[in-house]
Amino acid sequence: MGWKEAAEPVLTRMPSVARPEGHVPFRRKLGWTAGILVLYFFLTNVTMFGLQTGGAGGDFYGQFRSILAGAQGSILQLGIGPIVTASIVLQLLGGADLLGLDTNDPRDQILYQGLQKLLVVVMICLTGLPMVFAGNFLPASEALGQSLGIGTTGVKGIIFAQMFVGGVLILFMDEIVSKWGVGSGVGLFIIAGVSQQLVAGLFSWQSLGGQSGFFPTWIGIVTGAVEIGSPLTPGGLSDLFLGQGQILALITTLLIFGIVVYAESVRVEIPLSHANVKGARGRFPVKLIYASVLPMILVRALQANLQFLGQILNNWWAGMPAWLGQYTQGQVTGGLFWYLAPIQSRQDWMWFLGFTSQEPAAIAARVAIDLIFMIIGGAIFAIFWVETTGMGPEATAKQIQNSGMQIPGFRRNPQVIEKVMERYIPQVTVIGGALVGLLAVLANMLGTIGGVSGTGLLLTVSITYKLYEEIAEEQLMEMHPMMREMFNN
Repeated sequence: MGWKEAAEPVLTRMPSVARPEGHVPFRRKLGWTAGILVLYFFLTNVTMFGLQTGGAGGDFYGQFRSILAGAQGSILQLGIGPIVTASIVLQLLGGADLLGLDTNDPRDQILYQGLQKLLVVVMICLTGLPMVFAGNFLPASEALGQSLGIGTTGVKGIIFAQMFVGGVLILFMDEIVSKWGVGSGVGLFIIAGVSQQLVAGLFSWQSLGGQSGFFPTWIGIVTGAVEIGSPLTPGGLSDLFLGQGQILALITTLLIFGIVVYAESVRVEIPLSHANVKGARGRFPVKLIYASVLPMILVRALQANLQFLGQILNNWWAGMPAWLGQYTQGQVTGGLFWYLAPIQSRQDWMWFLGFTSQEPAAIAARVAIDLIFMIIGGAIFAIFWVETTGMGPEATAKQIQNSGMQIPGFRRNPQVIEKVMERYIPQVTVIGGALVGLLAVLANMLGTIGGVSGTGLLLTVSITYKLYEEIAEEQLMEMHPMMREMFNN
């Protein structure tokens, strides 16, 4: 008996959100999406019961928070981290063909979805337990433990239970959006978190990190309320571009917006015609960023898990060798884990301006490792993403064939269409994945408004662009029901 037969009773009974039986009107989709978004914002502001007041430990996900969503100390402490980590495991297992699941088979689809949910629950435990019981990420209230007679360990158990509930909630919130709303829940939560940081970075009078937003700062500079050096001096120029003026951060943010929107519009359009309806024509677009930027979440999440491992080893292994990792106040400052840590800001590499005391050679090696990791990782995960989401040449050829379309000048045959698609999709997938990885590193190195990570900004712009396209498509389908019937076939 294979693993599928043994696991089927468990995987097929995993709780799931029921799919709509018929067409969901566009307004109802927007309603579900807006409702989940409101619930997400509410839960990120619900502080877990039992945390030590005023003694919150450092947010381990701080440097990755914009792509893993959630909020430190809230019931959504883990954000989408377990979902993304489970996806990495499934992508690697599927890429190595170890699962033996055919996602075109309805039975295997149910098993795959059940396995994904089970892995998410496992990742919630593997991530949450060390975060609560090891280190000082989420310090428990000793006074509460004494008053309830359960001790600090009991309070930590209560904190973990809340975190577990939050992890399961965000799993089903994502499923509701995917089945009943517009877009995906994971993308929606990333947009929500990054948008908060961007708005604070632009308009807040007391933004994150104690620095005011861009516009309040410049109002202060113009009115004389904020003192800044003369732009004719090196110090004043540095303050304008890299300090309070944040000009470089604004330029980087706008540049990323422009590049991503442009890259989303660059495409190779393969002409199509309907085999039975004369004059019915269309085009299949193969975009430059064909796999979207979502594989970047997987790459950054892999880096986050590596750093999490380093933090746990630092807390549990008193004699950890210096070559493996050196930590100061919970932050990695040397060793292998420092080299594997992604460049997050200008302070990590601008030694020539005194932002860091690290040796230039060590900084150059760390930047090179980050670039290699993101570029190669982006290309690899983009390939996995295309193959596992039904966007590969074979799956695309079948979709075109089933829709009744064909490529003019070629026989109406799936194998023929697949060969045409193989000329474009694999190459564009690799180039697009590598390009997004390069942009993410460069954006991190130069800094952005609100301290948003480069990957988070890339994800937000791309997801928003795709969300706009999906909304436009939904409105078109709503106006022309016949088109919906044709595309659903």
